[in-house]
Amino acid sequence: MEHNELKTWAESAPRLINVAAGRDAADLVIKSGQWVNVHTREILADHDIAIAEGRIAYVGPDASHCIGENTEIIEANGRFMIPGLCDGHMHIESGMLTPAEFARAVIPQGTTTMFTDPHEIANVLGLEGVRMMHDEAMMQPVNIFTQMPSCAPSAPGLETTGFEITPQDVQDAMSWPGIIGLGEMMNFPGVINADPKMLAEMAATQAAGKTIGGHYASPDLGPNFHAYAAGGPADDHEGTCEADAIMRVRQGMRSMMRLGSAWYDVKTQITAVTEKGLDPRNFILCTDDCHSGTLVNDGHMNRVVRHAIACGCDPVIALQMATLNTATHFGLERELGSITPGRRADVILTSDLTSLPIEHVIARGVTVAKGGECLVDCPHYIWPDKARQTVNLGTARTPQDFVVTAPDGANMVTANVIGVVENQAPTKALKAQLSVSDGTVQMDADQDVCQIALVERHRALGTTVNGFVSGFNYQGRMAMASTVAHDSHHMIVVGTSHEDMALAANRLGDVGGGVTVFKDGQEIALVELPIAGLMSDEPAKTVSSKAQKMVEAMEACGCSLNNAYMQHSLLALVVIPELRISDLGLVDVTKFEMTSVIEAAQ
Repeated sequence: MEHNELKTWAESAPRLINVAAGRDAADLVIKSGQWVNVHTREILADHDIAIAEGRIAYVGPDASHCIGENTEIIEANGRFMIPGLCDGHMHIESGMLTPAEFARAVIPQGTTTMFTDPHEIANVLGLEGVRMMHDEAMMQPVNIFTQMPSCAPSAPGLETTGFEITPQDVQDAMSWPGIIGLGEMMNFPGVINADPKMLAEMAATQAAGKTIGGHYASPDLGPNFHAYAAGGPADDHEGTCEADAIMRVRQGMRSMMRLGSAWYDVKTQITAVTEKGLDPRNFILCTDDCHSGTLVNDGHMNRVVRHAIACGCDPVIALQMATLNTATHFGLERELGSITPGRRADVILTSDLTSLPIEHVIARGVTVAKGGECLVDCPHYIWPDKARQTVNLGTARTPQDFVVTAPDGANMVTANVIGVVENQAPTKALKAQLSVSDGTVQMDADQDVCQIALVERHRALGTTVNGFVSGFNYQGRMAMASTVAHDSHHMIVVGTSHEDMALAANRLGDVGGGVTVFKDGQEIALVELPIAGLMSDEPAKTVSSKAQKMVEAMEACGCSLNNAYMQHSLLALVVIPELRISDLGLVDVTKFEMTSVIEAAQ
């Protein structure tokens, strides 16, 4: 494994000084552009940028003194010169791609820096899986910093993961070259209650002088929120309304506003800046979770910036939220996030600041993309067999494994049902009256109630937990199964037919993980994700094509939700209210305790 090394500013300083002074020639000069200065929020016409050693040496009205016979010249021709875009919080695994293929997909979109939390693979392969992600990230031609996952399991006692992350793991990882901080502290009840394990992880991060990521997925902004902020998390991306954003920045945290494939939380929070007039330097734009289809068809951080502008944000402020603010938050303001001397030469040329076409991308002083095409190699890590053999079902599943048995003598039951909410991470805790036939609780298409199952896949225990879910509007005989099941990443199966649910579960056991859709006993879509049951090392366009067929298959089964797959994959996320499923049963996340599927019988 080779790290993609870049000299430090100190190591490059002699050359940078000589280039800026005109005593040495730059490697590259970008001429005659409009310099978007995110430090001062100015747009300065007719400026040049001189680059050497992969860093900015000079920015000014005339860089002719920096040009030698071997200097590469790029004519900006009046286009805007903006910093490479930074994603402040994201999970590469959500793209169904490895770090290399994720980088290849987003480089043409102008993303040159990512702050990634690989807690998905941590739940499957533990610290070793995090190291694999870290090592491939370090090989890339753009900046991918890794946050050491904090919570595997995310809610101890409510789920079982393939591996656990310990405070010692966190302490050990803080010495790795690409570790930038601690990943989102999802166990917010643990922080609120001063859990020693959570405090030890945060203490190890603080001792290393690094940033603690936050995750406060509760609408309660009272003493519990204040206790969480007092624990040490420095940011939070779980806000969904203006009050959430305001409270976070008032308490010295950064408000991370996300636009992912299924999360649309920018519009409802950016009014804290556009209408309330709060200081925008405390706000950061991020994606959190983007699947491959979004990356290929809609973009990455360029999509988020365009959306923020469409929501009324000044374009330069929106760019600040996706560049300098992010770098400052992670202690990297002197390293990246702006086009200023000494910083990494990550530059985008665009002809319009509102529609933001990404026309030319430079990373570390090298052209990496033009006209939507990636022009550099994104090296692959060699993933070992242990990373490709993670779906361990034990025994094959049968239709009987998915039966919900009613209490003796019952003709009707009151069931607790997970209610999916379109475009939001939280679910609703619903109740439904369901009939009983031959001792089995029946699904009810008229009420949009079908079945959900959590199939254990880490230790081959052969266990299946069943429940009910509403919101997908599935019709006919069908089932959808996925080994992407945040955060424990067992297997989630949702369906209207016990037979199809068994077929779908066994199919993923056979292919080593992924997503499949069955209809009337036949497979109609399959996305293979052989690495940890989470990722493919195929190109994004290939994965996106398969994912699109999956979306079409879900629609063929009656589902019309926006990004319904993301909703499916989060049904086991036992740290976001209100109701979820885990390998231990149904979880009431408002109380952080187990609850029953059948509440009453008649």
